Amino acid sequence: MSNAIQNRYEFIALIEVVNGNPNGDPDAGGAPRMDPETGLGEITNVCINRKIRNYVDTTRAGVPGYQIYVKEGVPMDTHRKAAYIETGVAIPEDKKKAPKDKADRDKLYNFLVTNFFDIRAFGGVMTVTYNTGQVRGPVQTTVANSIDPIVSRDMSITCCTEVNEGDTSSKMGRKSIVPYGLYRLEGFISAFEAEKTGFSEEDVELLWEAILNMYDIDRSATRGKMATRKLIIFKHSTKLGDCAAHKLFEAVEVKRKEGVLVPRKYVDYEVTINKEDIPQEVEVIVKE
Repeated sequence: MSNAIQNRYEFIALIEVVNGNPNGDPDAGGAPRMDPETGLGEITNVCINRKIRNYVDTTRAGVPGYQIYVKEGVPMDTHRKAAYIETGVAIPEDKKKAPKDKADRDKLYNFLVTNFFDIRAFGGVMTVTYNTGQVRGPVQTTVANSIDPIVSRDMSITCCTEVNEGDTSSKMGRKSIVPYGLYRLEGFISAFEAEKTGFSEEDVELLWEAILNMYDIDRSATRGKMATRKLIIFKHSTKLGDCAAHKLFEAVEVKRKEGVLVPRKYVDYEVTINKEDIPQEVEVIVKE
């Protein structure tokens, strides 16, 4: 698509949590996710993408082209059915099968990437009822890991009154928090995949805005103080890119400052961008 980005990107986001649970693990009773071998905290890419979706949905509500496909409380088949209706494509007798005509499939594809930001960015598998095919998105994020091992603190909490009428005593519960953690998220944006979905420079700027501010509209008692403290962007000079992504990621070092035994704030860490290890063709953009 003509307005798609013409440069490859990689990025690193440093996400801070203070006295909160950044991503509970349902397999561990909701405790903060943790790598069992290293003790490093984890935030899944699915969790990060959810925050980005919520930010766009909140700040761009009603703006054409910025609907959200994966949205809480809205069945996804309503969007797929709408794609058929709006494009005039006949719904197959077997609703789980895509149209046989490629032109019809292209109409559905173009409708989805034009109207839904998260499809345009992250892609989606939409091969169930009202099958509209698959979209491979240009934006991919990794599981974020904490710089240092985290401590999952389990706190007992009580309710000051009875939960139900007739109860004879108040109830007790538990709450798991991370006293402090600094997490590193790494991500990629493919200009070639962006060309297929029409992911534009305006979309890129919105993505950066969302990553920097997503926690300011997502406060809750369980997440404590969370914030994106730094966003480091690598903009290549071409669609193909000027070097391997891992070399750019390795050029950024985040470590505890000397003498800090137990980090409890962002300034306990030192962030170093070794620009001598980055090709001159790659533009480094830092947002805070």
